[in-house]
Amino acid sequence: MTRGRKPKPSHLKAVQGNAGKRAVNHDEPQGDELTEVPLPPDWLDPIGIQMWEKIGPWLVSSKILTGSDLSNLEAYCAAYARWRKAEAHIAKHGITVQGMNSEVKNPACTVANESLKQLVTFGSALGLDPSSRSRLAIPGAKDAGNPFKDLIGKKR
Repeated sequence: MTRGRKPKPSHLKAVQGNAGKRAVNHDEPQGDELTEVPLPPDWLDPIGIQMWEKIGPWLVSSKILTGSDLSNLEAYCAAYARWRKAEAHIAKHGITVQGMNSEVKNPACTVANESLKQLVTFGSALGLDPSSRSRLAIPGAKDAGNPFKDLIGKKR
């Protein structure tokens, strides 16, 4: 006999939202939540390392990045590096290049398009776009860009 779904860990309730408004156990062990950004992998391209160092601290401070999400961060940063290199190649050589008998589409265009699709996929999993941030219920995300947030509830 099964007893139903296992309860969602408290750290996931905090990040994803607590729709049922059930009590959150703040003393619960946090699982594989990270408290600091790990070093980027040695194989990562320098452009990918720059992205890692840019978004990693935000992901950790927002309590989004866990040990099990590191592969998403690696994939995102690797795809970003590929996209940047492909775009640089396209800027230098153009959208078409000389093939065996005629001009053909620059293969870097395909790399750029595929990398952008990967950026969207992995970025969404990490909460790097507005719709996934709202779905993840990142603390402070709603009020982050609202200059009127301090006026709410104040009387004249």
